[in-house]
Amino acid sequence: MPVAETTNAGLLQQVARLHQLDPGVLERLRHEALTAPSEWVAEYGQFQSGGWWTVSLLNDTGVPTDVTIKDCDPVETTLLKRMPATQKFLSSLGLRYMWVRLARLGPNSFLWEHRDYDELADSERHRLHVPLVTNSSAALVTGGTRVHMRAGHFWRLTPTHVHGACNLLGPDRLHLILDCYADDNLSRFRESEQLAYSDAVRLPAAATPQLDDHLVTARGLASLGYERAAEKYLLRLFYTYTLPEGCVYDLIANMYDSLDRSDEAATWRANKNVLLGLSR
Repeated sequence: MPVAETTNAGLLQQVARLHQLDPGVLERLRHEALTAPSEWVAEYGQFQSGGWWTVSLLNDTGVPTDVTIKDCDPVETTLLKRMPATQKFLSSLGLRYMWVRLARLGPNSFLWEHRDYDELADSERHRLHVPLVTNSSAALVTGGTRVHMRAGHFWRLTPTHVHGACNLLGPDRLHLILDCYADDNLSRFRESEQLAYSDAVRLPAAATPQLDDHLVTARGLASLGYERAAEKYLLRLFYTYTLPEGCVYDLIANMYDSLDRSDEAATWRANKNVLLGLSR
């Protein structure tokens, strides 16, 4: 069910499409992103299925493989110095950056339901995405809505809202990600925000019997020794249904409870607190 632009104020606080990029600039950014990086880093393993890789362009050390974001006055990494078009593009925007990365999400890969920035200082900040390579099966899910971030535009995400990302079929999804502190320039940059009818699809609500059936299926997998497959099966429900926050983690914990495996159940309840920022 598409989400109408005129009735989407709540979702617009979480994600929005901003102004369009010049096609020539986009092509130069895409070319450098595809040819310059050499050492992609798999980070935040607890947050992903595998297949999500990043490399830094602006960070606190200048080393591109330092990818755990934190508050800082960033410097250019050695990688950005080999990417003159991207370097010029970032300088031209006039934004106050906290961190800038390239992020690659492979086929059949997921960033699980989570909330970002919880470990950082209480400063207002937003995340800008510049999709460089994407496909129709790659999406952000937030607020029970699937949003395909089309290439050719800036997109703004407020990642303090619970969200996840998926790339179901491939090819790789490649984004330039700009974490920025709020200031007047960013406010002006956001003046064109919108979320069109064609950008977002509302996921269906899951009835209790449906969730019970999924839990039975996962329990069967786990009882046969396929615990990781059972966990991923339940985690992927976040991309299929509109669910209460943290529901997929509760389902996994309940699955292990039903198998009398209290340690694994406790681990997933702890995971829920970490991933959703509930333990702060």
